[in-house]
Amino acid sequence: MATAAQRISNVPSPLIWFWQFLKEELASYPGRARLVARIVIAATIVMILTMTFRIPFGAYAAIYTFLISRESPRKTVKSAMTEVLVFVCAAFYILVGAMLFVNHPMFRLLWIVATLFIMFYALNTMTNYTAAVRFGWLIVITIPLWDMRIPAEAKLEEMLWAVGAITLASLVSVGVELAFAGLSSGDQITSPLAERLAAVEDLLDHYSKGESANKETEKRITHLAMLGTSNLRRILQRSGYSPHYAEQMGAVVVLIGRLVDVAANLTHLVTCNSEQDRRRIRDLVQSVSGIRADLLKGRIPHPIHFATNVLPASPLLSEMERTVCLIPEVFASSQPLSTNASTNPGSGDPPFTLFVRDAWSDPEHIKFALKGCLAASLCYIIYNAVDWPGISTAVTTCFLTALSTVGSSHQKQFLRITAAVAGGALGIGIQILVLPELDSVGGFTVLFSAIMVAAAWVATAGPRLSYVGLQVALVFCIINLQEFRIQTALAPARDRMAGVLLGLFMMWLIFDQLWSAPAVGQMRKTFTATLRLLAQFAREPLSRELRVATDRSYSIREAINKNLEQTRALADGVLFEFGPSREQGLLWRDRIVRWQPQVRILFLTRIALWKYRAQLPGFELPEAIQAAQQEFDYDLAGKFDEITNRMESKSASVENITQSSLDRLERIIEIYSSKETDPLLTAHTQAFLSLCRTAENLTVSLDRELRVSQAPA
Repeated sequence: MATAAQRISNVPSPLIWFWQFLKEELASYPGRARLVARIVIAATIVMILTMTFRIPFGAYAAIYTFLISRESPRKTVKSAMTEVLVFVCAAFYILVGAMLFVNHPMFRLLWIVATLFIMFYALNTMTNYTAAVRFGWLIVITIPLWDMRIPAEAKLEEMLWAVGAITLASLVSVGVELAFAGLSSGDQITSPLAERLAAVEDLLDHYSKGESANKETEKRITHLAMLGTSNLRRILQRSGYSPHYAEQMGAVVVLIGRLVDVAANLTHLVTCNSEQDRRRIRDLVQSVSGIRADLLKGRIPHPIHFATNVLPASPLLSEMERTVCLIPEVFASSQPLSTNASTNPGSGDPPFTLFVRDAWSDPEHIKFALKGCLAASLCYIIYNAVDWPGISTAVTTCFLTALSTVGSSHQKQFLRITAAVAGGALGIGIQILVLPELDSVGGFTVLFSAIMVAAAWVATAGPRLSYVGLQVALVFCIINLQEFRIQTALAPARDRMAGVLLGLFMMWLIFDQLWSAPAVGQMRKTFTATLRLLAQFAREPLSRELRVATDRSYSIREAINKNLEQTRALADGVLFEFGPSREQGLLWRDRIVRWQPQVRILFLTRIALWKYRAQLPGFELPEAIQAAQQEFDYDLAGKFDEITNRMESKSASVENITQSSLDRLERIIEIYSSKETDPLLTAHTQAFLSLCRTAENLTVSLDRELRVSQAPA
């Protein structure tokens, strides 16, 4: 993404930049065509079934195929099974609420507002994201039903049809995923990472020979940098991997993404021609190749060290060496990757919970639910007040827009409105020019599939453009799949388009105006909150009771993971904020993105050191070493607090307070090792000491970089 930042800041014309942006986002990448095929096939099958058998809510069923989890066939099937329980609960909740309040307008309004709040709250707090989407999807498509002036029996029948339509979409999607399972190759995480490492390796191989890279190689690196790693992070968040493996691979994803960014910037500089630089590049190529082979084979990469006594011609080469050295550090004191990938009940991983651990304590969840509820409730009140039920699609639009509000900005809202207008223009244009010429389901299927291919291709782009594809598909489907015939009347299209624009306006008003904040400010705030949590985690465990200490550990770990992901998402949003402070914002973005890998590895190191503090089986230490470790950890926590104060422009001392406690810890371990005759115990304490040194070095390095960044020019 650093390449993206550089290009955006230097481009002379917005039109040229926008054209380049579209080319990069719409370019093919490995697995994209297969993913688009799965989405289009599922949506087309659902359309044919709903139109042939006249199943109501076919438009929403077809759109739902875009929202189903597709991280892996196993995950898709598992999610579908979990959704059954959630769906039954949602249907039961809606039916009971309707029976109690359907004949009392005021109470019905209050019930719907409360229901919308619950829907948005579940979307932000449920651990099973797909189940939360399904719960909300059923609510938003059935809310207009209870305001219709039809008999109660008809309302119940329509409600059951909605249940059947979404269930049909789920079953079709699962079937398509299973059918494609045999065509998938490689792991969903390691294969894309290996592809990025191979691209970096190919680029550096050219430079190691003293020649410039070819255009194809540079284009490949630039595209991977523009694509980013958001899809990989999303897969990790929603996957069935063990929490420890997800934390480790999350750090690897960030590091390799950073490596690709630096390599993309390297293509804009003069090739290093000195023999010494070429030799260093050859060593770097071998290291990258070794990491790629280890990841593909499920092995932990070996530690890597480069000679740093002489600076290379390009500072970016030093940055790449440093990034490559950090990748093996992620797996300190870990088992093979194949062992960590699957959740193991005996591995100390937290038990499954329906909601995230901070669901009831983090005010951000309440804030998100209130914002979403207010926007959707205003839409509901407006279309009922003006007695215009045709614009009830506004509530659905609020829900879909909320799926992409993380790191939202005015520029994203521009993309949403542009997508809605484009989808409406496309739908109305087809109604006028194409649909009158069609007289069969077969002809409409060809048209529908073509539109879905285009929408799905855009929907599988990067996070900055993917919502456009979903919005185009939504507008097209609600215009053309609401009735069981070729829709040529323009009034329904007008009403549904007006509903979409109303929903977008309300989301813009609530999220981007009343409760808005610059992405760079939110990014800095979230990053400093992560450092505060790291300081808190370094002092853990505070309780002698293992169960209490473990629960606190999991809670803090989840909060840190969430902040790390939110910081990266906000960093993507900074690229789309313009104004007088843009250059300063991009500068802070580059710094925080550069510091993120160090913070992630610090986090993983603290997890391992926490096990020693908690004296878990296999991590026991003598009492004297335990006391020295506690002193070291508390000093390190103090350093985190100092760094955070400096980020917040507060006063902080300058001494390296961790060195004395680390020296004391080293002396105690040295005395213990000289008396210990068991070589395994000696190796055990040396591995522990290595973790402490890594934590200290990373903390001092982060502190030093922050001082340099804040030094006056």
